[in-house]
Amino acid sequence: MSDTKTTPAPTPDQDRAIRSQSRTILVSAGAGAGKTSVLVDRCVHLIADSRPPCSIDHLLVVTFTDAAAAQMRQRIASALRARLAKHPEN
Repeated sequence: MSDTKTTPAPTPDQDRAIRSQSRTILVSAGAGAGKTSVLVDRCVHLIADSRPPCSIDHLLVVTFTDAAAAQMRQRIASALRARLAKHPEN
């Protein structure tokens, strides 16, 4: 299954959650509010953009269902592959 829908730019609060470092965060919102996108973007940011980078083995992301966890794994992997395709030297 391909995730082809585009997500809107993050709100200021979402962007703060994505880029926050050196702290634990809790993302809580209603259905369709963009929680998965924020968590995916945060994981990718911590792995690819933060200095020093975070090892993927040091991330803990909790979801309520196995299906949500599978979707998140797929979206993180896709985002990291897209980054690698744009910057193969990284």
